[in-house]
Amino acid sequence: MSWTAFRSAIGVAATVLASAIADPALAQGRLDARYSVTLAGIPVGRGAWVIEIADNQFTAAASGATAGLLQVFASGQGSGASRGNMVGGNLVPATFAASITSSKKTEEIRIKLGSGDVKDYAITPEVPDDPNRVPVTPAHTHGVSDPMTGSLIRVPGTGNPVGPQACQRTSPIFDGRMRFDLRFAYKRMEEVKTAKGYEGPVVVCAVYFTPIAGFVPHRHSIKYLADQRDMEVWLAPVANTRVLVPYRVSIPTPFGMGIMQATQFVSAAGSRAAAVGSKTQ
Repeated sequence: MSWTAFRSAIGVAATVLASAIADPALAQGRLDARYSVTLAGIPVGRGAWVIEIADNQFTAAASGATAGLLQVFASGQGSGASRGNMVGGNLVPATFAASITSSKKTEEIRIKLGSGDVKDYAITPEVPDDPNRVPVTPAHTHGVSDPMTGSLIRVPGTGNPVGPQACQRTSPIFDGRMRFDLRFAYKRMEEVKTAKGYEGPVVVCAVYFTPIAGFVPHRHSIKYLADQRDMEVWLAPVANTRVLVPYRVSIPTPFGMGIMQATQFVSAAGSRAAAVGSKTQ
């Protein structure tokens, strides 16, 4: 599988993991995280992610770039952001934008949403025509999440959100190109200790990818992801909310295990609160 396919797999698992909603009474939290990406233990990338959750709105922004040995073979960088409002206690995305630059081209993605439906979207340059591509119809763009908002997982109830219930979900995702589902299943609990920031429990979910539309069925990368049964995401909490976000993502590849893992996970109760460096309450 090519580097492009591997990068796409990391992107799918790392940025589109479930619908995001938060309780209005517990909706004031901030996360400043940094990640490293390795392939078979070799550093190939790094990234940053900042999330702000307020009473009436939210923002989430991420950026990343190739690093280490991979820069010898291919260079690339990307960024993405989602903004939206709190409506009836739910995080409802309004806009999503992403830019991905490689040595060959720059791709721009824009999505406008309302009440869980895609109102408009565009990719520049346009996706090449392929008669084998499963077309995206208007029905595929209803009741979906954009990739960035979909990275946040809200756990209902009043108990500890870091538990098996976080994995009891299937998330419909539209990324501007493809419509797909991610199904989660509980695997186990783990304890983590970040070099800077969070220390405490994480819940580990298996992740299963199902393409719906906007893909070419015979593509190897699509078949590989759809057949994969060993993808995992580790979820950690944002302070003072019931929202969990990926702490670690692992995807087996023909070249070895691909892993994205937090090297910094500093969570705070509100944008002006002191950072939480121990177990999140």
